[in-house]
Amino acid sequence: MKTLFLLFVLSSFWSFCALAQEAYIYSDATGAIKGYDPVSYFTESKPVKGKKNITYKWKDANWYFASKKNLDAFKTDPEAYAPQYGGYCAYAVSEGYTAKIEPEAWKIVDGKLYLNYDLDVKKIWEADEADRIKKAEANWPSVLDKD
Repeated sequence: MKTLFLLFVLSSFWSFCALAQEAYIYSDATGAIKGYDPVSYFTESKPVKGKKNITYKWKDANWYFASKKNLDAFKTDPEAYAPQYGGYCAYAVSEGYTAKIEPEAWKIVDGKLYLNYDLDVKKIWEADEADRIKKAEANWPSVLDKD
């Protein structure tokens, strides 16, 4: 009976941890992606600041959108538009840690949005992009445990 209870407790704990990591999005006082519209990267090929009156709460973060059309697109398939690695710097995650981002330091690779700390870090990340993505995939989401 004690073994069964212990297995239940451990299972519940790991499920909670996985859920917490899944829901964790880098967000600050201005919202996810510092208040920029995630859909705009795909539709306008540039970051566009979201409007304070067009918002959506997803994975415990506030997301802002430039238009209702973009909000509706995000609501339909948030995973398609949300940045990889919870919106943390893709380079940092590839190195095994997390860092904030600048919305202007971005790139779409194979239909996925990647953000970086700044434009200089983006250049370093792009120099070995495929390997950086592999390393970041291997590190994510365990890097969240290091914070």
